[in-house]
Amino acid sequence: MNPSDDFWTSATLPSVRGLRFRHLRLPDDYAAMTEMANASRLAEGSTFITTAEEMANFYSHLTNCDLARDAFAVEVEGRLAGYARTGWYDTYDGERIHEVVCFLEPARRRLGIGRAMLRTLEGRVRELAGEAPAGEAAGSPPRFLQSEAEGKDVGREVLLRSEGFEPVRYGFTMVRPDLEDQHDAPLPEGLEIREVRPEHLRAIWEADAEAFRDHWGMGPPTEADYQEFLTDPMTNDTTLWRIAWDGDQVAGQVRSFINEEENRLYGRERGWVESISVRRPWRHRGLARALMAASFPLLRARGMTEGALGVDTENLSGALRIYESMGFRAVSKETTFRKRIG
Repeated sequence: MNPSDDFWTSATLPSVRGLRFRHLRLPDDYAAMTEMANASRLAEGSTFITTAEEMANFYSHLTNCDLARDAFAVEVEGRLAGYARTGWYDTYDGERIHEVVCFLEPARRRLGIGRAMLRTLEGRVRELAGEAPAGEAAGSPPRFLQSEAEGKDVGREVLLRSEGFEPVRYGFTMVRPDLEDQHDAPLPEGLEIREVRPEHLRAIWEADAEAFRDHWGMGPPTEADYQEFLTDPMTNDTTLWRIAWDGDQVAGQVRSFINEEENRLYGRERGWVESISVRRPWRHRGLARALMAASFPLLRARGMTEGALGVDTENLSGALRIYESMGFRAVSKETTFRKRIG
């Protein structure tokens, strides 16, 4: 073994032949990481697909994550079998969230590898907490590990609970089985939908960030987040967006996209009606419904036959009720787990 590939681990590795944790080797690992992520999601009950191009874009814009210390690959007999990552952000509620992300190919589950991955990430987060400047200790924010589990992934839920995580929030993936016109959702008076131009992008992004300030678990966005928004290969087809303006102000938006690889793999024509947000002065006027309804013809014109979206079931603006009124129905559940560590 090359000494430079030795990787820190705060957990005892299970007795699996050829198992080791090593540093990520980017960009060479992106293809295998994408395969692991997609296989792991499918085993958990999610059919969302990530492409290698999207994976590379995401990893090139990470903040508060040192890939040399906060991420690792899982290798079994010389072949990548999974990967894990942690990174942190501060919420508007004054919490520090350390995300815990683990993907492991289904054939390697229930061998103790997932537990070792989780404990290794927790060890790294605790190390980070110990490295905090002395002045931060007295007034440091409460720290939480945070991870997600799909509703069908009983094994992952059992693992998280056994490691001291507790469920704190729930979300649904919802599907509308058709994209027929919704005639009872007119655009509120005084607003207009405009074609998206490059000079609009910063205002659109900032309006979305502002609208989500009161969303649970959100924190201030970074410039790296904006750059990722600009370069995301899946979601940056602006011809599918519906942006409502009130004069020179962005009032609300729906930024739909099509996951071509997902549709090809599962033999469906699904468009995602996502990034739905309305700024506070324009809420409770039916704007979200109007923008969603205006999105359906765009997706239908691209050959899509159904729509999908994700929702926080406890969204303060009543998003779940709005989506149900638009014909969307829950098809799967995701649970967010947290574990306080300081």
